[in-house]
Amino acid sequence: MNPSSTDLDMLADITASVKRFAQNDIAPHVGLWDDAGEFPRALYHQAADLGLLALGYPEALGGTPASWRLRNAMTLALCRYSGSGGVLASLFSHNIGLPPVLAHGSAALQQAVIPPVLRGEKIAALAITEPGGGSDVAALRTTARRDGADYVIDGEKVFITSGMRADFITVAVRTGDSGTTEPPRFAAPQGGVGALGRPGGAKGSSGLSMILVPGDSPGLSRTRLEKMGWWCSDTAQLRFDGVRVPASHLLGEEGGGFKIIMGNFNGERMAMAVAALGFAQACYDEALDWARHRKTFGSTLVDKQVIRHKLVDMQMRIASTQAWVDAVADRADAGDQGPDWVAHVCMLKNHATQTMQFCADQAVQILGGMGFMRGTKSERIYREVKVMMIGGGAEEIMKDLAARQLGL
Repeated sequence: MNPSSTDLDMLADITASVKRFAQNDIAPHVGLWDDAGEFPRALYHQAADLGLLALGYPEALGGTPASWRLRNAMTLALCRYSGSGGVLASLFSHNIGLPPVLAHGSAALQQAVIPPVLRGEKIAALAITEPGGGSDVAALRTTARRDGADYVIDGEKVFITSGMRADFITVAVRTGDSGTTEPPRFAAPQGGVGALGRPGGAKGSSGLSMILVPGDSPGLSRTRLEKMGWWCSDTAQLRFDGVRVPASHLLGEEGGGFKIIMGNFNGERMAMAVAALGFAQACYDEALDWARHRKTFGSTLVDKQVIRHKLVDMQMRIASTQAWVDAVADRADAGDQGPDWVAHVCMLKNHATQTMQFCADQAVQILGGMGFMRGTKSERIYREVKVMMIGGGAEEIMKDLAARQLGL
């Protein structure tokens, strides 16, 4: 499906707007924000004022309906011109925290939660991963037991983006009464809380549910985690000790959480693939600019065949990723999100992050010693490659899931 002239105008407009925002309000400050371990909350308001946080949400909730093509253009421009995965991860953590609320929350809950997030007043996050496991969602151990008009939640979550500041947290829990499990032991980095110690509920994927937890709930504690990259994105380990949440905060039906989680992953993986493409382009832009200005042995680097070939190799991977992104987005916009589409999302995420990895490596090599210095986009992106290849589903998981969807 080819975009219309109107669509192309909208894509150009949002790309230009986000480019200005990234270049003027993000890129000059990322180094300081990385040192601080977070960016100012005012950035949420700035992004909201530009309409960026609202893309893809219903007008009735303060959103702006938008195609995948349009949302991808925004993500691509932000990543390309800011060069910061940390900003992207936390500034848009609502795009993984809110979809379950939008799809499965009550009308009252949606009105209470979604509009203030889209206005940049509140922060939303998603909490699935636990100390004892990541991609094996069906094995999670955090429990929620019904007690009158409330659910009482006990357990831990780890590697939670926006975990330190989130006002609303969409949490995967185990509900039901059958079965118990022995908890694993986990020593959190930087002196964080330790082991899970709560009985499990119903075993396997059938016992999972999703609940929205207010960030100010008594019994919820947070521990900051230090990372290889994404320094300005606050990442936390969460502990739930008898956290009471109204039963009206249940998303969908009790026991229906696994399907919600799996559906939510598709959007997250698509966005990560687009982000990886943007970061690959950022590396290419910086490497090309350096090669055009850096002189060695009497000529610029770009005059040397070996450097030109590196740049061409980067462009080959960028072009193929862009074409695949557009094809998968067009299928989604046309309503084609069946098993084959899911397989392509999984394969695209792997391809895009491998493109990012290749371009980051080549850019650092072209920049030479400068590529090893703090302050270049390529150095930052080089450190952030691995979280993109692991987050939202590791490469190995993506391959196996794609194989199953393709009937292999």
